[in-house]
Amino acid sequence: MNGESHYSKGQKDAARHLITYLYTKDRNQWKLYKEELSVPQGDGIARKTLLKAGDNQVARDGFIKGRNHKDDLDDLVWLFVYFKKVSFLAKAIHEWEQGDNLIYELFTIGTEIDAKIKHNALNPDEQRKFLEQISVISDRLTINERNFSNTLGEGTRKIKDLLIITNIVFILIIVCSICLYYSIMVKRLLTSKKEIEVKNENLMLVNHELDCFVYSASHDLRSPITSLKGLIKITQLEDSVLQIKDYLNLMEQSLAKQDQFISDIIDYSKNKRTQIIMEPVSLKELFEEAISQLMHIENANQIIFTKELLVDQIHSDSLRLKIIISNLLSNAIKYADANKQEMFISIKTSFNDGYNRIEVIDNGIGIKEEYKDNIFEMYFGTNKNKGSGLGLYIVKEAVENIKGNISVSSESSVGSKFTVTIPTLYAV
Repeated sequence: MNGESHYSKGQKDAARHLITYLYTKDRNQWKLYKEELSVPQGDGIARKTLLKAGDNQVARDGFIKGRNHKDDLDDLVWLFVYFKKVSFLAKAIHEWEQGDNLIYELFTIGTEIDAKIKHNALNPDEQRKFLEQISVISDRLTINERNFSNTLGEGTRKIKDLLIITNIVFILIIVCSICLYYSIMVKRLLTSKKEIEVKNENLMLVNHELDCFVYSASHDLRSPITSLKGLIKITQLEDSVLQIKDYLNLMEQSLAKQDQFISDIIDYSKNKRTQIIMEPVSLKELFEEAISQLMHIENANQIIFTKELLVDQIHSDSLRLKIIISNLLSNAIKYADANKQEMFISIKTSFNDGYNRIEVIDNGIGIKEEYKDNIFEMYFGTNKNKGSGLGLYIVKEAVENIKGNISVSSESSVGSKFTVTIPTLYAV
């Protein structure tokens, strides 16, 4: 867990110091960059050595260089040597290898930047080019680290001894989420002086959102971890197989809740930092993809889905549309009324007066009248056991980013209807 956390932190800090060095040419920042980059490089040496030669001092030295505690080395080497061919761990090692390749790319860019600075040959255009390359690598590493963590998380259900790794995954995700948010802040601060003067006014609003984010996330992220720790302790003391299975089911519920919250944070981050790209998008494909990915939710396979798609291809931003459609369908499934004889979700698209219209209609439990004015607020949720309170807030922001509007009509115990209208053309 610590090794993986230090890997991520070392990579993020190295990128941060390299960006600072790129703009300040401060040799101390270059020194800090190499020092932090050596952490993931050390883990990479350990991985390559263990794959080729097995347990030896070079691999252990690599883990030490990666800031893993010496008392954990035996467990790390043992797990790698004896379980590296297990499917989920083999997949995790493959993700690790891809991460090491990206670390090498970051190292190569750093070498180029240092050479340019030493020869006083760095111009503003090259600075912007290098900044973009570093940002792309950092984003790819974030995705790579998340894939690595998710793979280990899946393995905990197969090998009881790996349950402890779940806590590592959560800690890594927390660190990555916070680092990702602050990386957005850094990128904004590195813009031109003229842009900084304009964006300083927005900074107060961003800080307010960050306060809200940290306040709620610190509770919502830690709560399932605390629950999981307790369940692990009592499971270790239990002899009954049936009781252990009950505890494992409770663990799975905690993991599912944590996974949903993390997905919401990822959507929130993507919606905030990703540039709007107008391109042809198939609404039919987006709905089919979203439905297939949401069928794991309770009662999803009992719901009747109907589609009336009068409009398929539109010109808009595919990422925002995917976030909007996925969250609206996810809510409709989660808040379905299992007491009704027939549960349905109706999806409609149409075009009218220059606007594309998307409707998601269900006969679920509905929304109480006193909640309707607040459902699009950050962290507002009528049932925190079913949602994180971020979903509809993210939907509203995504709709506004593509200059659209969203409205809701709902009646408690009858059902809800969410309507999204999107203009056919607008200036980005």
